[in-house]
Amino acid sequence: MGRLPSILAVRIWPAADYTRVTLEHDAPLKFNYFTVENPDRLVVDIEGVEFNSVLDSIAKNVAADDPYIKLLRAGRFKPGVVRLVMELKARINPQVFNLKPVGEYGHRLVLDVYPQDPPDPLLALLQGREEAVEPIRPEVEPRTGDGKPEPVQEAPEVRTTRKSGKPVVDRLVTITLDPGHGGEDPGAVGKAGTQEKAVTLAVARRVKARLDAEPNMRAVLTRDSDFFVPLQMRVQKARRIQADLFVSIHADAWVKPDARGSSVFVLSERGASSSAARWLAQRENEADLVGGVNIDVKDPFLARTLLDLSQTATISDSLKLGKYVLGELGGINTLHKASVEQAGFAVLKAPDIPSILIETAFISNPEEERRLNDDAYQDKLADAIVRGIRQYFAKNPPPPKAKMARLG
Repeated sequence: MGRLPSILAVRIWPAADYTRVTLEHDAPLKFNYFTVENPDRLVVDIEGVEFNSVLDSIAKNVAADDPYIKLLRAGRFKPGVVRLVMELKARINPQVFNLKPVGEYGHRLVLDVYPQDPPDPLLALLQGREEAVEPIRPEVEPRTGDGKPEPVQEAPEVRTTRKSGKPVVDRLVTITLDPGHGGEDPGAVGKAGTQEKAVTLAVARRVKARLDAEPNMRAVLTRDSDFFVPLQMRVQKARRIQADLFVSIHADAWVKPDARGSSVFVLSERGASSSAARWLAQRENEADLVGGVNIDVKDPFLARTLLDLSQTATISDSLKLGKYVLGELGGINTLHKASVEQAGFAVLKAPDIPSILIETAFISNPEEERRLNDDAYQDKLADAIVRGIRQYFAKNPPPPKAKMARLG
């Protein structure tokens, strides 16, 4: 009989949306799970796995302020079976599934803990409109079971306390900001170890602070901390709050370290505007493989892949928005391409929301990686993006809001 599969690492990603527990292992394994009430627990039995020091110390990976997990422990249940018991702080809808090796990862067993009563995003928006914007909080370093810290960039504090200036728009507009990657998916990684997911969140928080300070504008993040959001869920979040714009923020990589400059992309109904745009869209669309999506969950929104009739008009508006933002980025950085590019990015497929994807700079270029980590440069990026958005609304006033909410 050969050696039993071994758990190599445990990573926990707590967030308000859900908490994800990932067990990385070196060979396929079988499992089953069930929930128990009074008190609420999730129990996962893993067959044919070696009980080792990673499992023995699993409890210390849980943060005290985890929204959903109170305690997590592992033990030998019976010969050849390890039992994980997760004590919970609330009623949950669990999803437990396997992921095959991809990228830097081996096999992964994923435990996603979703609340039974998730918060209503529209209600949260209505209740959360204040004059003061919360300061940026540094990302919490996820705890790992293999002793290796997950490197993250701390976002410095940005505070905006009052609104000023003449409104660009005559009604309240909502802009969804989408920091690329997150959680299990680090995105591109620079030579000095900078992770794309940390840069995108830091820049998005700065943009949000500035937009929230604009009269008649508010911004909502698809993720406000370090966790994974599937691509189509990012689109769905924007549609559920009836966003007027969708801005996805990234920091790309290229095979050669001398590639440099900022780019803006919008969706293409036909083909990509260049082979590089096609390559980048393919790479970004693979984020779900790295981050880890449960393919057994069927969602009618995700299944609707055909673009509806309003898509052509939306792409036209996206191109206008992209042109203004690209023009502003050109004032602070080299442009990789002088015009807005198009490709089949999954995250840009909201049929009724003008959507752009900004590649702020090449994280694979050592000089640009240093700039992406610089507070002053992140401020310049945020200012440029906001100026582009202001110009777009000044020339393209938003239509009155429909009385019916869009279907998510």
